[in-house]
Amino acid sequence: MSRIFTVFEDRKHKALIAYITAGYPDIEGAVQAALLLAGSGCDIIELGIPFSDPMADGLTIQHSSHLALLNGVTTKTCFEIAGRIRSRSDVPLVFMTYLNPVISYGVEKFCADCALEGVDGLIIPDLPPGEMPALDISAQRYGVDTVYLVAPNSSPERIRLVAHNSSGFIYVVSVTGVTGVRNGFSSGLGDVISNVRKVTDIPLCIGFGISGPRQAVEAAALADGVIIGSRIIQLMEKEGPPYRELGEFIRQVRASIDGAAA
Repeated sequence: MSRIFTVFEDRKHKALIAYITAGYPDIEGAVQAALLLAGSGCDIIELGIPFSDPMADGLTIQHSSHLALLNGVTTKTCFEIAGRIRSRSDVPLVFMTYLNPVISYGVEKFCADCALEGVDGLIIPDLPPGEMPALDISAQRYGVDTVYLVAPNSSPERIRLVAHNSSGFIYVVSVTGVTGVRNGFSSGLGDVISNVRKVTDIPLCIGFGISGPRQAVEAAALADGVIIGSRIIQLMEKEGPPYRELGEFIRQVRASIDGAAA
């Protein structure tokens, strides 16, 4: 039973997932932020591996990734960061990366090191489901969940492929486009949630554009979890460690989601 699975055992509990860029603003700052987020009510921490061509990321996350790369953060560094977090917390960790860093590192070694450093899942936005069986097999061998994405414009065939190849949860993209703070969701989001529910009971988590308690509550009403990224990076830019405002923001979101569910 994976750490991610245990988050969704109680389907009445809505998962709160936080994204940070590994190595941003620096290694220690990323570790501190992850531990703070876990302690403030986040159920899963998504660690972004910095990459030079982050096609799914908006300007905020692109900028944090660029600065991390300038600081010399590598894929190996990201594993070290994950290991430091794991040594101090049992919070599930998920790497958000792109296919190129995984191939460069070596697919088998990447999955093996995920298991070694306590990384529980992988999100690879530029990898279509079913296109790299070797990665799915390696991930399964080492007990690493593979999280694939569906969007408002996903076809029925794409939805079935995502459902067949995903474990842990399915990442539901709230809008067609890249990450970033937005004021609302796609008008077709409810339909895509309904269509995915018809073919699988894997938990669904909504991300892209969720920036505050109100949107988080709306997303949690549709799905099993909520993913917040760009707003967290903005708050990290604003204040730096010990991230008091960030901690208060997460506690507000957690309380709003729990209050609405109750």
